[in-house]
Amino acid sequence: MTNVLLSDWTTLFALPPFDALRDEDFAPAFDVALEVARARLAEITGSSEPATFSNTIEALEQAEEELNRVAGVFYNLAGAESNPAREALQRDLAPKLAAWNSERSLNPDLFARIEALWDARDSLGLMEDQARILLLCRRGFVRAGAALSGPDAGRMREINSRLAVIGTAFSQNLLADERDWFMDLSEADLEGLPEFLVTAARDEGVTRGRPGAVITLSRSLIVPFLQFSPRRDLREVAFRAWVARGENGGETDNRAIVAETLALRHERAQLLGYPDFARFKLETEMAKRPEAVEDLLMQVWVPARARAEADAKVLEAMLHADGHNGALEPWDWRYYSETRRKAEHDLDEAALKPYLSLEAMIAAAFDCANRLFGLEFRPLDVPLYHPDARAWEVTRGGDHIAVFIGDYFARSSKRSGAWMSAFRNQRKFGGAQSPVIVNVCNFVKGDPALLSWDDARTLFHEFGHALHGMLSDVTYETVSGTSVARDFVELPSQLYEHWLAVPEVLEKHARHYKTGAPMPADLRERLLGAQTYDQGFATVEYLASALVDLDFHRGTPPADPMARQAEVLQGIGLPHAIVMRHATPHFGHVFSGGGYAAGYYSYMWSEVMDADAFEAFEEAGSAFDPGMAAALYEHILSKGGSVEADALYTAFRGRLPGPGALLKGRGLDKVEQ
Repeated sequence: MTNVLLSDWTTLFALPPFDALRDEDFAPAFDVALEVARARLAEITGSSEPATFSNTIEALEQAEEELNRVAGVFYNLAGAESNPAREALQRDLAPKLAAWNSERSLNPDLFARIEALWDARDSLGLMEDQARILLLCRRGFVRAGAALSGPDAGRMREINSRLAVIGTAFSQNLLADERDWFMDLSEADLEGLPEFLVTAARDEGVTRGRPGAVITLSRSLIVPFLQFSPRRDLREVAFRAWVARGENGGETDNRAIVAETLALRHERAQLLGYPDFARFKLETEMAKRPEAVEDLLMQVWVPARARAEADAKVLEAMLHADGHNGALEPWDWRYYSETRRKAEHDLDEAALKPYLSLEAMIAAAFDCANRLFGLEFRPLDVPLYHPDARAWEVTRGGDHIAVFIGDYFARSSKRSGAWMSAFRNQRKFGGAQSPVIVNVCNFVKGDPALLSWDDARTLFHEFGHALHGMLSDVTYETVSGTSVARDFVELPSQLYEHWLAVPEVLEKHARHYKTGAPMPADLRERLLGAQTYDQGFATVEYLASALVDLDFHRGTPPADPMARQAEVLQGIGLPHAIVMRHATPHFGHVFSGGGYAAGYYSYMWSEVMDADAFEAFEEAGSAFDPGMAAALYEHILSKGGSVEADALYTAFRGRLPGPGALLKGRGLDKVEQ
């Protein structure tokens, strides 16, 4: 039988033939794709011709085409629709692909050709985008250890392989803990919960074959439970399970993996001549140095902690008024904060949700993209990897731009969180191809699905990433879409969140799912007026994670990361009733792979830019100012990583920003400290 993964795809827009995929095809497809990549690598390095940009750099661009295609399908499925066969193959592939990456990046003959081109770069007559690709290629090889030799090169291979293996194990342990835990709720336990949460909990009970409603560790269930349940004992049980992911002992405990990961990253950085991993990682980011990151984070930490501590006193008084003695605990914060928000802002999350249906928010995201960038979205009736996934053709002026896939609902086969990925990236060289972009979320399924305000912001956030991928207009896939500095990649996503809160967008799209009536003006005003509510809490829980991540990767790695985590949190004065947004054993951003390692700060770094960038629209007089939209497309969204990030932002705004707009946007600019 023909392996469909290795065949030409004759599907509409050359989409992956999801209905013909078989799990047993992936392993042989990876084997063949690796063989092809190795043969192309041998052809490059074995050439008797002097190195040229075409026969070396551009040849490398195409060497892994089949491998990228197979991996693009497999790893998207492994994250969004996992099963035992895919999890087993992930474990098998981790060392194989790490070995291939080392074979490629530590190849002395290949590096010699790249180095020859680098030395002669000024005489090659390269176009600007070609010069950029050469720089990135050479830099990537050097940072991967291509200049190493002998035992050091061998050790680098071992480190890369081991990091791939334990990163996969970390992810799968976390998924297992999230998938396996649940709490049964009796009818009495449901008292005080809003209708949408009761319905979702009962639906989850049916899914799990339980006699009644259940709460799981899916954020879309546990967060509203912590917000609305008056049962302090049940909130504590659920909260403790939520924050204990990855540290429950046994086979899924991640603490030893964390310690080993940090040690290996440190050793890798030192092999490359850096004092620690943070220095290595940040060298190519906008921040450049750990000190710059720490300076920004602490500028925000001080007013955020002051606001959180003031809020904690109010919430603790409410706890005592309810007859509970003692301190405000982490499982109390969301409940009393929601109660306080309802009292002070007359804003009830349950009253908002009927106006924030998933369908309406998708339409809002699409409408904003149409008004800003002229994009149109046509539903596609094509086979996809799960019945919940949906697809649209994206066009502009009648021209095909991309295919967008939305996979919005939580399920046990999907890892937690929300993300954007690509089944295929945009490029012009090597056969032009349009992107196939996917947004994956974990919203509660319903009839219809109703979102919280945070859910709606998540949808806009991930769609901002999707726009970055769909509007990419570069020559080389290496710099396509979101292939940018880590502390720049969140700019388009966080910037797009602002359009959700534009009054005319809410007036048009935030309509009651039953009656079609628009959100009442007074409710909309209360919603927007409460935008900075509880930002002390939100900022502190995020910054705690970012500061621990940075500390872990500076200097000598800790032998006991949990002890170091406690030291860092004590040192910065984390309020008792707030915990890290992502405690170390379930900090997937940092330990499932290296992408956000020493880089979780990037959300805050990007927020400095997104707050400033949206101010540019406000200064222009409209959130849909055509001139600013054109500049955003021209200087940022279309450029990918083809230009350095600070140059892209300066071209858009005329300067680099400071943290003032961020502090103002979070309501922390006038906090008494």
